[in-house]
Amino acid sequence: MNQKAAAQAAAREKGSFLTDIEELRRRARQHIMEGAVTADYKGDRKTVLRVLNEALATELVCVLRYKRHHYMAKGIHSQAVAAEFLEHAAEEQGHADQIAERIVQLDGAPNFSPEGMLTRSHSEYLEGETLLEMIREDLIAERIAVESYSEIIRYLGDNDPTSRRMMEEILAKEEEHAEDMKTLLETIGKEEKQRER
Repeated sequence: MNQKAAAQAAAREKGSFLTDIEELRRRARQHIMEGAVTADYKGDRKTVLRVLNEALATELVCVLRYKRHHYMAKGIHSQAVAAEFLEHAAEEQGHADQIAERIVQLDGAPNFSPEGMLTRSHSEYLEGETLLEMIREDLIAERIAVESYSEIIRYLGDNDPTSRRMMEEILAKEEEHAEDMKTLLETIGKEEKQRER
């Protein structure tokens, strides 16, 4: 071990900053065409890309279901609930865009093909006929997203902190959506039972 390497090793042991700047610059130039994926990337890129494409399909299926529910909502509460469906559709589309951008950063290709989308998606596309059925299907889909995204976050761990943070932000929004749907289900369900009496 040369003197410079020994000094760097000693500095790391003392908790000093990361690495030899010259080496960092050399690696950046050597692997320039790998973009954001550096030697420090610890994830299994192939698996991460597959999982992110599954999350992308999940978001796109949710967009489609929420959009349908927005247009098909009928009844006394339909205007307010349809507005909630539309807001959720827009947020799910935003999630899909974030995931697609991250896939590209990892030198992958986002899979927007409708063929096989339902098999890639973790959630199902179930329409529901009544307003309550629509809300129930959306709540079920949000609960699926919460569980699967939690698992993705655990899988990514420290191996891909950027993708993990993105999925944590999306998870927080999915939890909010689930709570919104639960509240609507309780409120409208209670009111409909009272009207039936």
